[in-house]
Parts: sequence; C-alpha cells; structure tokens
Amino acid sequence: MLGLYIHIPFCSAICNYCNFNRGLFDTDLKARYVDALIAEIETARLKSCATLSPCATLSPNATVSPNATRSPNATVSPNATVSPNVAHDFGRARADTIFFGGGTPSLLEPDEIARIIRACESAFDLASDREVTMEANPESVTEARLAAYRRAGVNRLSFGVQSFREDELRRLSRLHSADRARAAFAEARAAGFDNISLDLMMWLPEQQLSEWLESIDAAVALDPEHLSLYMLEVYPNAPLKDDMARARWSQAPDDDVAAMYVEAMERLEAAGYAQYEISNVAKPGRRSRHNLKYWVDGEWLGFGCGAHSTRDGVRWKNTSATEEYIDQVAHGGALQVDIHHLTPDQQLGDALFTGLRLVDGIDVNAIQSRYGVDVWRRFGADLEPFLEAGCLRRVGSRLSLTRQGMLLAHEVMSVFV
Repeated sequence: MLGLYIHIPFCSAICNYCNFNRGLFDTDLKARYVDALIAEIETARLKSCATLSPCATLSPNATVSPNATRSPNATVSPNATVSPNVAHDFGRARADTIFFGGGTPSLLEPDEIARIIRACESAFDLASDREVTMEANPESVTEARLAAYRRAGVNRLSFGVQSFREDELRRLSRLHSADRARAAFAEARAAGFDNISLDLMMWLPEQQLSEWLESIDAAVALDPEHLSLYMLEVYPNAPLKDDMARARWSQAPDDDVAAMYVEAMERLEAAGYAQYEISNVAKPGRRSRHNLKYWVDGEWLGFGCGAHSTRDGVRWKNTSATEEYIDQVAHGGALQVDIHHLTPDQQLGDALFTGLRLVDGIDVNAIQSRYGVDVWRRFGADLEPFLEAGCLRRVGSRLSLTRQGMLLAHEVMSVFV
C-alpha cells in the first residue's frame, strides 16, 4: 500500500546544521499553507502528472545518504524537460501510513493536523491499522497538546532530541534542553502514545565516544520503541560550518566515529532493540512502517512544498518555495517541477541501492523475478571484493551488508549506480 508524506516547512528557529526545506514560523502563512495542503490532498485523484521528454534522466549526482532522513528528498536533475499533458489518476488508492515531516509539524495546531488526516481519509482508502507519525520537537509540545494530537489520529511520535548533553545541544543551536526532552517524552506517554521514536546524532563537533554513549544510555533509560541514529553531515552552506571554523571545533577521526556507530548498536541490542536498517533500531513489531517503503522498493505520495513522490516508475517533486506552492494550488497551477520516468535500469539500481540499507538486505531471486536481471551475473565481479573483505554477506539468495560493511555503504552501493 502507499505511504503518504505530508511536509510541514515551519520551524521556531533554524538549526545551524539543517539543510531541509524549511523556514521560520509565521501564523498567517501557516494557516494559508494548511488550506493549500488540504486542497492538494483532496484533489489527489485528479492531480496532473506531466511527463518528461524521452531524453531526461536522473542526475548523475543523485545520492541516497547512509544517514538518509525520513523525507525522501532524492536529488534530481535540474535539466529535466516537462510536457504538461498527461493526467495521473490516483483514485481511491489504498494507503496504510501517513508521515508528517518537516520542519516542525508539532507547530501545527491539533485541529489542523486533524483536518489534514480527514482530507487523507477522503482522498484515499486508508487502512484501519494505519500508522500516523508526526515529527515533534521537545520544546513545542505539552501533555494537553500531545493528547489532542492523539485524538486527532496521530499514533506515533518521532522526537528530534539529537543529544542528551547540554553542550552538544548548544552547539547545534537546538531550543530544548536534555531535561525538556525527557519531560516531553514523559508527557507523550501520559498522553497515551505507546509508539515513540527518538532521533540522536553522532559525530558532533568535539564529541567523544564516551559522550555519545551517554546519549545512547539516556535514550535507553526512557525506553522508546524506536531510535534513529544519524551521523552529522556538515553542509557547505550551513552556518554550523562557519561556527566550527570560528570556534575551532572539529569532528572525531573516522576510526572514532566507526567505534561510535558499532558500540552504540551493540549497546542498543543488549537493551532489547534490533537493528533493521543502517540508521534505525526498533523493538519487536515497532519498525517504522512508513520509512520502510523507501527501502523496500515501495511507493509513496508526497504533499506540500518540496515533497517527493514515487509511483508506477515515475518520480516527481513539488515546487519547494512555500509561497509559490500556495499560489500554485490556489490557481490550479502545476505543482511538479521535476518529473522523471525511471528506466528499468534506474528502477533496478534504486531497488538494490536502497534495499541494501536494510539488515535483511535484498533477495536476488525476488529482484530477478521483478526486474528480469540476474544480480550475480551483472554485478558479481564488482561485489566479490566486498564479500572477500567481509563487508557483504551472501546467504542463499540473500545479499546483505555486515555491520562493518554498513560503515562503507556508499562504496558498496556505488556498484549499482
């Protein structure tokens, strides 16, 4: 079934490391944006999906980071040409997940979240056991507010904690404290949430292994159902890069960050969590059903500014600017700015590339059945060195990364690009 991604681009403050599609919160803009979102969702079955010219291709620089975030923001070529003459009818397609990402979705009022969920119910055939996730920042919630989100239909929370150390939170320009993160988690439990995920970041400026493990232990003490562990990426245009230069902060050497990753996973496994993807661990039955769609060759529709979609071998993206998005919805304009019909080889490469992110890896027999390609025959010579080095594991028809191989995931996955 489809996953539905809802992008909320507003933040109370812009973190110095962030490279997502977001902007500062504005009450009037937020209200107009919610109306536009609902209008886009309600007309989903009539949404126009233009086609690419035959020569348009994915950018050779398109990547999926091993630290890929919840939003499927793959890079696509800016040179794609569009022919706006083909309608794409989504009908009452079946969907079983909704993911509110951002930005900070918890800046929306509970009744606004409820209206968006109702719009999804109207436009799609939503499963009764749907997973509805909302990202939230600890400083933006209260117990009463969380209870209202729960009544609105949200049944899974993802808290952007990042660290349980005050010095690290300050370096990342986060608005919450470690104590506030703990309090928000307790409030979520009191509000009835029994499915909570925490985001933590490693390889922070000046961070040592022992300090990173403090955050892991603090998270385990809260006993969430799910954790996502990301390595900090310092983007060239991010203010954090300048902050690091001025303060002479540095990141730990590669060997140390490898130890951070491996020891954190071992500590989490000892606490009852199972790793199921490069950056994600969960208790039994608590994997992120929505995010799994990105890794198991699934399909999803994205709504809102900058949201990405993948369906029926077509990948497209909405216009990124919030005001432009609102204006296009209001005037019935085309929202899609990058639309790509993937070739069979591109679809195969994506399936292999993203599937190897999972601990379970890929079933090469299933790949051959779906794409008509013998993985071993086409890629075997290039994969053999990684098998010999212990980065890849081959058991029967399954091919998967070892934990050591996950540290070199980009090198392994480059075989399929």
